Amino acid sequence: MHNDTCVIGTRGSALALWQAHAVKRAIEASRPDVSCEIRVIKTTGDRNLATPLAEIGDKGLFTKDLEAALVAGEVDICVHSMKDVPTELANGCGITAMLERADARDVIVCGPRIQAECLADVPAGSRLGTGSLRRVAQIRAGFSGIVPTPIRGNVDTRIAKACGEEYEGAVLAAAGVTRMGLADRIAAYIPVSEIVPAVGQGAVGIEARLGDERVCELCARIDDAATRVCVEAERIVLCALEGGCQVPMGAYMRFDSGDIAADAVVASVDGSRVARVALRVPASDATPADVARRVLAELSAQGADVILEEIRAQEAGR
Repeated sequence: MHNDTCVIGTRGSALALWQAHAVKRAIEASRPDVSCEIRVIKTTGDRNLATPLAEIGDKGLFTKDLEAALVAGEVDICVHSMKDVPTELANGCGITAMLERADARDVIVCGPRIQAECLADVPAGSRLGTGSLRRVAQIRAGFSGIVPTPIRGNVDTRIAKACGEEYEGAVLAAAGVTRMGLADRIAAYIPVSEIVPAVGQGAVGIEARLGDERVCELCARIDDAATRVCVEAERIVLCALEGGCQVPMGAYMRFDSGDIAADAVVASVDGSRVARVALRVPASDATPADVARRVLAELSAQGADVILEEIRAQEAGR
């Protein structure tokens, strides 16, 4: 980084660019003497839009190529959707800041053939598009009449597909839909009690080289500490369960009325077995990381480890 510039690495999708520009605005507002340049880098996940994410099975689909540019010194920071970030980062790199989290919930987008104000309203046999095993497993567990159907593409692409002949609707992240200015397409927000969000959903993370003190100082200026400690705690759960695109799990923590509220789920892909935890702990009594360890203990007590072992055995047998 030159004294007066910061190069931001990002994916080229409209949502990724929205996030990169949000970081650019935040840095330039906190340090008017610094100007940011945005550099688009194509990732593996962007190059392969045909295959369901769970089938590609590679962690870091949307982050590895950005990290390579960061390590090589081609960019000063990378901007990620935190739900795409693996628990293991490139050597010498770290998530040095997060912007304030947006709404972490999932939402329903309806096509012309259905109207639904909640998942229970969705008519039996309706095909809802989603590329997420986390959503598939929870929909099958709680709403067996709905038919989760694979879908890929950027937010606007998936919404367009949801209105086509192959789907009756789709389930997407509220944050992405809202950030793309498409909130008017949201038919319903799905309560966390019905579908637990992905780890880091709604949070924008900034990755930097840990030895680059100038850049790390820039990042510290725009960090939202409450978002970061909660997402880091969710990532403790993710790391312990070795979750990724191919594991149906979710975890969501937030500060709420003096408490730390935590929800987590591990489910079999067919929805027949579910380990589900919902905790509230006074924030004066524990840190989010402490709560993460309690969540893991309760998930384990409900058989989450056995569910995950069965999933991995099925994966290995393919």
